Amino acid sequence: MRQENDYLLLTPGPLTTSRRVKEAMLRDSCTWDDDYNLGVVQVIRQQLLELAQVNQDDYSAVLMQGSGTFAVESVLQSAIRQDHKILIINNGAYGARIAEIARRLALSHHIIDCGEMRQPTIPEIEQILQQDSAITHIAMVHCETTTGILNPLEALAQLNQRYQKTLIIDAMSSFGGIPINVAELNIDFLISSANKCIQGVPGFGFVIARKTELEQCRDRARSLSLDLYQQWRCMEENHGKWRFTSPTHTVLAFAEALKELQQEGGISARNQRYRSNQQQLVAGMRQLGFATLLDDALHSPVITAFRSPQHVDYQFKRFYQLLKQQGFVIYPGKVSQSDCFRIGNIGEVYPQDIAALLDAVKHSCYWNI
Repeated sequence: MRQENDYLLLTPGPLTTSRRVKEAMLRDSCTWDDDYNLGVVQVIRQQLLELAQVNQDDYSAVLMQGSGTFAVESVLQSAIRQDHKILIINNGAYGARIAEIARRLALSHHIIDCGEMRQPTIPEIEQILQQDSAITHIAMVHCETTTGILNPLEALAQLNQRYQKTLIIDAMSSFGGIPINVAELNIDFLISSANKCIQGVPGFGFVIARKTELEQCRDRARSLSLDLYQQWRCMEENHGKWRFTSPTHTVLAFAEALKELQQEGGISARNQRYRSNQQQLVAGMRQLGFATLLDDALHSPVITAFRSPQHVDYQFKRFYQLLKQQGFVIYPGKVSQSDCFRIGNIGEVYPQDIAALLDAVKHSCYWNI
């Protein structure tokens, strides 16, 4: 239950967390102690494998300090050699970020630029794979929160199994909220973060990776702190010990968030709540005269982009402040070619919260007065 003076964060993360998750951070832990490493970190690693539906003989979970982008960069700069080439599927800010990391690391790469309002198609991906045999890796963002679009993970995975490339999936805003069978999809590296659909707080990301791929990362890293292989070996050999200072309070919060996920009924139940939230949100916003940026078939259950009202008096900052005064924080648009704003519905958000938000939106449409 939220306190009365808390804002409801309707963002793609950080997001509104439960009191239980917050209170888990009130305890201090020693990074060398078995109560923490064996009793918390190792349990988390095992639970992540179970959520990913993988066998611990084949896969391992590696936790990495920092934001989700730190974990993405740790994979790219540890898994890809200079003689490799990565195909990057880009239809938003986070696909573009993968491309920027590749450029900074001087990795050979090819970018499929789909624009921000279109999913990639399997034929266009396959055509590039047929034309460029140098490609060794494929990277895609599953849920691109720039618009809220959900990219075709299953179809890409099926294609990839035919071409046998190393598959890297940024599941930052989908893992824990959308079922993903990592083993069945043959994903080599799946990357996510503590403060997304598992409903923890910011502080670390994690990588669920095939062990044979992790073994090949040895001595490839271009940096000390983002060396995925060394982080993995340290956790394996020292029973959950992190190489450098562990974000202990964030880890404790994440352990509590995992318990909440299990008690809610697992990923399928959470996915249903998120989908119900999103459908209620879209229906209510349309009744108030707002239009979605994307077609319904493209929407994820995580966040939705709405076109800004075309009224001469509309200003996002004023609209934002009016909603904030009523206890709701929304997100500005991030689409370069369209004037829009975004509303997320993940975290501790329930139907009554969406109903209250819609009432607040109705009273914040000052341009209709």
